[in-house]
Amino acid sequence: MALINCPGCAKRISSKAAVCSHCSLVLENVTEEKRLTMQKMSTIDKSSRIMNQSMLAMLLFCGGFGFMFWGDPEPASWQNTTAIGATVIGFIWYIVNRVRLILLKRS
Repeated sequence: MALINCPGCAKRISSKAAVCSHCSLVLENVTEEKRLTMQKMSTIDKSSRIMNQSMLAMLLFCGGFGFMFWGDPEPASWQNTTAIGATVIGFIWYIVNRVRLILLKRS
């Protein structure tokens, strides 16, 4: 008995299990071709979620950057601190998501 990844939820389950205990997928009727298709769909879904998060991070970065330069906040005000914080968080979040996307594509 070995541990395999469930084709539906990608969590570890027994190779002899008839039903996934996490997502209730019936594994008896899953052929090798269907399993590969489900794994590809799972990878595409993960990639799509990461891309959506990358877009949100870019919006946060651009919003903070734009407000910092075009909103003209006072140098020591909370608006300036918030704009700089949004810019830094958005940039770091974007870089982390791009690394996650690269690692997902390599696996």
